[in-house]
Amino acid sequence: MGIIMALIVFSIVILFHELGHFLLAKKNGIGVTEFALGMGPTLLSFKRNETVYALKLLPLGGSCTMVGEDTDETGDNSFNAKGPWQRLSVIAAGPVFNFIMAFVFAMILLLLVGYDTPAVYKVIDGEPAAEAGMMAGDVIKAVNGKKIHTYKEFRTESMMNTSGKPMEILLERDGEEIRTTVTPVMAENGYYRIGLYGGAREKTGFWGTFKYTFYELKYWITTTVRSLGMLVTGRVSMNELSGPVGIVTMIDDTYNQSAAYGWLDVFLNMLNISILLSANLGVMNLIPIPALDGGRLFFILIEIIRGKPVPPEKEGWVHTVGFVCLMVLMVFILYNDIQKLI
Repeated sequence: MGIIMALIVFSIVILFHELGHFLLAKKNGIGVTEFALGMGPTLLSFKRNETVYALKLLPLGGSCTMVGEDTDETGDNSFNAKGPWQRLSVIAAGPVFNFIMAFVFAMILLLLVGYDTPAVYKVIDGEPAAEAGMMAGDVIKAVNGKKIHTYKEFRTESMMNTSGKPMEILLERDGEEIRTTVTPVMAENGYYRIGLYGGAREKTGFWGTFKYTFYELKYWITTTVRSLGMLVTGRVSMNELSGPVGIVTMIDDTYNQSAAYGWLDVFLNMLNISILLSANLGVMNLIPIPALDGGRLFFILIEIIRGKPVPPEKEGWVHTVGFVCLMVLMVFILYNDIQKLI
């Protein structure tokens, strides 16, 4: 059942991404020849007007195939016939829709369970937090000058401190602000710890929930960007990358652990994973990687700046090389995921 749940989560995230491309293509008068969920041989399909709607065998991926997107067609309804701003809106719609999906799902989650407050409810004796004078009931307001709105923001700041540098923490205690410095120590799992617990859930009104939903979306976007930065700078090993197999395994494990607590717990966990994946997919598709949405956006922006497009053969060559590199990376990630399962 966990595997089925993983496929459902993947399908929803990908479907929403491709729906963004589809709706903006239609709005800008671009013909869509196929709108498909999945990859490989077609299982089911039907045609309405010019578009074939299809469900394919492999339940990972999807596509919105537009007239002239990867060809030289220049008819009135082709992708190539539209202005750069129209084409930019169509390509950008995919990741933007992922952010919209993440926002909507995050708001549902917060309405149901509330946001995780940055309040401390337990400090472990003898650990760095206790030695720095932190106490249960303290509210964390900032770390190293960065404002903290939720406990997960604070936890991430602590986990991403991979060098054990002292953390300047601003607290609120009984209405007064207190500043302290905590120096993390290395834990057995290879991460640094400071020895405290927090993050009690608290519900607020509709507008309060709306505000914290923005913080939730911002958290997942910035965490994805920072994680990629740590990967590029070598602070995170390539072996820690996970692809579809690793993600499916993670969803399966989460489902099996939460199923014992009932369907509501399963639903909340799947909702949280969907937020993470959707925000992650949105960020990845805005990075100027050839063959992905970000690479296409990059060339359209160059066209806007130059006043003329990059020669199609040169852009096509870049995307081809980028696609080959992505396939090599995917093989490495797949191998890495399988190794973790062995």
